[in-house]
Amino acid sequence: MDNNLVSKLISVVPSENQIAWQALEFTAFLHFGMNTFTNQEWGDGSESPSTYNPSDLNTDQWCKVLKDAGIKACIITAKHHDGFCLFDTAYTSHSVMHSPKPIDVVAELSKSCAKYGLKLGVYLSPWDRHEPSYGASKAYDDFFCAQLEELTTKYGSLYSVWFDGACGEGSNSKKQFYDWERYYDVIRKNQPQAVIAVCGPDVRWIGNEAGQTRPSEWSVVPARLKDAERIASLSQQVDDASFRLRPITSTDEDLGSRKVLADEVDLCWYPAEVDVSIRPGWFYHPAEDDKIRSVENLLEIYEKSVGGNAVLLLNIPPDTTGNINAADARRLKELGERISAIYSHNLLDGEFVKQTLNRVVLCEDIRKSQRIEAFCIEAMIDGDWQTIYRGTTVGYKKICKFETVCVDGVQVHIEESRGEASFCFVGGYYDKAKCDT
Repeated sequence: MDNNLVSKLISVVPSENQIAWQALEFTAFLHFGMNTFTNQEWGDGSESPSTYNPSDLNTDQWCKVLKDAGIKACIITAKHHDGFCLFDTAYTSHSVMHSPKPIDVVAELSKSCAKYGLKLGVYLSPWDRHEPSYGASKAYDDFFCAQLEELTTKYGSLYSVWFDGACGEGSNSKKQFYDWERYYDVIRKNQPQAVIAVCGPDVRWIGNEAGQTRPSEWSVVPARLKDAERIASLSQQVDDASFRLRPITSTDEDLGSRKVLADEVDLCWYPAEVDVSIRPGWFYHPAEDDKIRSVENLLEIYEKSVGGNAVLLLNIPPDTTGNINAADARRLKELGERISAIYSHNLLDGEFVKQTLNRVVLCEDIRKSQRIEAFCIEAMIDGDWQTIYRGTTVGYKKICKFETVCVDGVQVHIEESRGEASFCFVGGYYDKAKCDT
């Protein structure tokens, strides 16, 4: 064992912001805006504000639906690529305040989140296909930072500011080179408790939008991975030693094994977020009302993401009425009931008696970094210890699923780790219900 390497790896630990973010576990994305009313995914910025016209905007309903599912926080698309703003901004008339329903949606959602005990986050697209200054370098950065200033000062405490790396042409056929560090400074100044996600230094993209996770999900990864999403062109501009290392992207299968990290100079704690939509699209489309993911599929995504050392960001798009569609609401309530039925009672808590199990949940104390590299779970069955599960990484949480067994005892063995490792939680659970699909 390379003690120097191990010491380096376990010296990397999360910030308090990252710990609080990971503890949320299950969060929601709310894609709502101009595209909802044009039945598109990406608008081009030429849409008239008069097109936006929800008949019954009800952010309380959104939050109740989220609570029913067990969701603890949500992110609203305050501005998508079309540049249409769901908030009261002084810097463009391309907003809800110049529509037939001049209601500040972010303000309404902020109040609803407080009422229902949810945390609020915002998405502000750096790509703006409407704004004339887009592509004009500092002039657009001034515009974008002014809107960031509004969002980070007018709507209370934010848990996350979410960016993607979309960087196409604007209405003037020019591209903008984003001043990310300047954007981060605005957020750190006004919302120091918030994580900056995806094209940001605190939370990384899992690498797909299908709800897929890696068998081994590491939070300790090369620091240069932070550039993978935010740089439109990764071509080498100067003589930089990092370009002589292997290329790295968010889609790589192995981001944090000892082998991968052995030659890395700088490491960081960069946990993963799984973003996936409950429907095929990200915005609401009537034709998808019968294409909502099944409870079985949603539960599988939940268990693989929350139970795979990641946070689940499930997109739930409100419809043209300004409500979450009834079909989505029913499915989310079913999901919440299913999760509660499985995970509300730890069968290993207290004096052990014979139990029927098909899930074990393990948690590391991530304040001491992520250390476990391989483990196995054994169960006492008919007087013999039998291996019922083998795994690699654990991290914040690992949900281990296996065939149903009736056990007289359970023990977990750490087979490989980066120095001394231990679990801060071990729980046993049984799912006896059949999914309604």
